Amino acid sequence: MTGVELHKKYKDICNNLQKRRLKPAFDQLAKLISDNGLGVYYDEYRNLEETYHFMLKYTLEGTQDPERQKVYRKLIVSVFELTDKINEALQLRFSPSVEYEKKRLFKDEFIPDLNRFVSNLEDFYLQDESSDDEAKMLSAAKEHQKQIRKLFYHVWFSDKLSPDETDGLRTFFTSPVVLIAYKSLVISALTLSLRRYFDSEKFTLLFEAFDFDEPEISQRALVGVLVNLYHYDARLSFFPEITGRLKILNENPEFKRNIERVIIQFIRSKETEKLQQRIRDEILPEMIKISPNLKDKINLDSLMEEGLSEDKNPDWQEIFKDSPGLMDKMQEFSELQMEGADVFMGSFAMLKAFPFFSEIDNWFVPFFTENPEIANTLDFSDDTARRLMEALNKAPVLCNSDKYSFCLSIQGLPKENREFMAQGINAEMDQLKELEKDEELTQPGREAEFISNQYIQDLYRFYKLFPRKNDFEDIFSWHFDFHNKLAFGEILREDHKLLRNIGEYYFAKNHFDEAAEIFGLLLEQEKDGELYQKIAYCYQKTGNFEKALDGYLKAELYDINRLWNLKKIALCYRNLKQPAKALEYYQAAEKIDSENLNNQLNIGHCLLELSEYDEALKCYFKVEYLSPGNKKVWRPIAWCSFLTGKKEQAAKYFSRLIDDEPSKHDYMNMGHVQWSLGNRKAALDFYRKSISENGFSADEFQEVFEEDLPHLISQGIDAEDVPIMLDQLRYFLES
Repeated sequence: MTGVELHKKYKDICNNLQKRRLKPAFDQLAKLISDNGLGVYYDEYRNLEETYHFMLKYTLEGTQDPERQKVYRKLIVSVFELTDKINEALQLRFSPSVEYEKKRLFKDEFIPDLNRFVSNLEDFYLQDESSDDEAKMLSAAKEHQKQIRKLFYHVWFSDKLSPDETDGLRTFFTSPVVLIAYKSLVISALTLSLRRYFDSEKFTLLFEAFDFDEPEISQRALVGVLVNLYHYDARLSFFPEITGRLKILNENPEFKRNIERVIIQFIRSKETEKLQQRIRDEILPEMIKISPNLKDKINLDSLMEEGLSEDKNPDWQEIFKDSPGLMDKMQEFSELQMEGADVFMGSFAMLKAFPFFSEIDNWFVPFFTENPEIANTLDFSDDTARRLMEALNKAPVLCNSDKYSFCLSIQGLPKENREFMAQGINAEMDQLKELEKDEELTQPGREAEFISNQYIQDLYRFYKLFPRKNDFEDIFSWHFDFHNKLAFGEILREDHKLLRNIGEYYFAKNHFDEAAEIFGLLLEQEKDGELYQKIAYCYQKTGNFEKALDGYLKAELYDINRLWNLKKIALCYRNLKQPAKALEYYQAAEKIDSENLNNQLNIGHCLLELSEYDEALKCYFKVEYLSPGNKKVWRPIAWCSFLTGKKEQAAKYFSRLIDDEPSKHDYMNMGHVQWSLGNRKAALDFYRKSISENGFSADEFQEVFEEDLPHLISQGIDAEDVPIMLDQLRYFLES
């Protein structure tokens, strides 16, 4: 059985249980047990099925039992638990994934007494550290880290935590001496463990960790809670101890602020690939273009000798004179970076091949300068290296994984280069720290925001860059539509502001389907003109003009930005092929803003679609008069002139277009005009030009020509001549 087949069978059983279809679930479980020789689970399966048969029998006989629903729900939970056990047994037997490879290898390494193990870990910090033997201290730190790694894998590969294990982990998380970085790492192990195997005790530990004072721990725990609540949403209604804890936390405004921020950070992660593409396509080509002169223009040699100056080089602005948009783009990316966008993913993607990243736990460990693997790489007796690490440790815009990549990549650099880097990073970090202080006053929780965002970026790198990433379900392929989930949907619907903020973020990032969904939920609670406009705009951008029109028409009742709304209604009617209605609304907009040229153009287009060519031409000439040289109006003037018999005038405007940037339609239309003027050879020449490598195919030309044929005939072309001209054109094309 392949991993994909097993996952599908497991998911099918869980779906049946969630929908309370126990008979199909029992049938599927029985087949899994018999087909795979899992007789060890047969008695448990049989007891559960018999219990269900008795329940069905008593229900059918009409026996009254006030505890029936309680027993029923407990039965479903028990079947979920059996399903998990069978799935895990089959995964251990069949799965080729790195997760189960490691679990099979770890089977003899599980910690028998977690409380004693944690006590031994604490002893490491309490021992006498007065020794001057740095090599001995480093060796002890490495051994300690090895034990932390063992704890990481023990937690990850534990299925159901025993009461003793739960107590041991509580002791570990609340220990005053264990490093916060190591506590945070084990929080990640708990998240991975829960993601692999459901256990309400793991949820409890994560909920408790969220209440810790250390943001590094609490934010990781919150991310773990959200990921697993999303993943296990279908079964959570059967676990009131989890949903109840969530409702209690929902009474805390701080919790709401935190979940809003983390949900938005997960949504933002979907922009990462698009953002990296923009960096590759827009920023880097411009930088490469100016790079040959960059060294001389900013006097790089002198800068390296003298160190960083506080004054900015006035010549730097000149560097970008050939790339005027580059400064704006760099400013935009700087703002995205401070907002929390993952701008460094591409830069560090190639730096994950160090042996450091061969250990899975190192993808999740927070960056801390005491990490013995870093101490082993860089000489901390070197003041430059020490200051560089301190600066890096403070950097809020680099995730932990990238900080480790950076350290490992500079180990071979000369001291002067590291000195230059240290000065630069310190200068940037000092500015960021000042900014953070100001923001912390106006935006409490900014530090927690940086931490959770860094952690989500760490997770992103693991699921996207880990060499065997395909062995894991990529959580970043999920929709993260928390508003549609049972556990979170109720919480989000109850808090109008929280749901609105998430919807607005979707809207700002052009995720129009998701934004429309949320705006629709909000409108069920409260009617609002701006929301009607925004949901209509979402539908417009996704091509659903009927729903868009409905939203804009409802927004009309609220009299907000009426001019904009009228134009949008007209646009919808045009796309719905109702030019008369569109004209009505464009003319209403004209009464509010009579000088708007785009509106005049649209009025002309509607009149053109209604075959009112003379009136359309008046509109187009008005636009040309008010905006001389406006090329957008040449094409409709030319076409309307032809349709109204003003052939010389049409030829004049089509000539302008052909001398400028002609389209395939311009060549074709000029052919029509020349033919109607009696210039058949010129007409054929223009028709031939319209059929080219970048123009019409022969079939496309024929299709458009047939649409235009009634207009040609109305302008004096003899219908009997048409086949002859088209055949002559075919000969022309062959020559």
